[in-house]
Amino acid sequence: MSHTIQHKPKLLARVRRLKGQIDAIERALDDELGCTEVLQLVASVRGAMNGLTAELMADHIRHHVLEPETDTERRRGGEELIEILGTYLK
Repeated sequence: MSHTIQHKPKLLARVRRLKGQIDAIERALDDELGCTEVLQLVASVRGAMNGLTAELMADHIRHHVLEPETDTERRRGGEELIEILGTYLK
């Protein structure tokens, strides 16, 4: 997947921010913070994960559904997206 390689630094930075946010949830639980604070942290992680997922899906659609070189590649890209969405929406 060349598009993930092209955007690798940006994607890795997002993943590292997510790790930091998850670590913050762990610290909040260890420190016995209130449920409101913990829920806010969890909501932030969910939003960040959704943003990362949306970016990766959009790139997949662009590169493997809208702009592939052959109809076979387009079909494969569409089928992959259907499979990914099925897993994501479970």
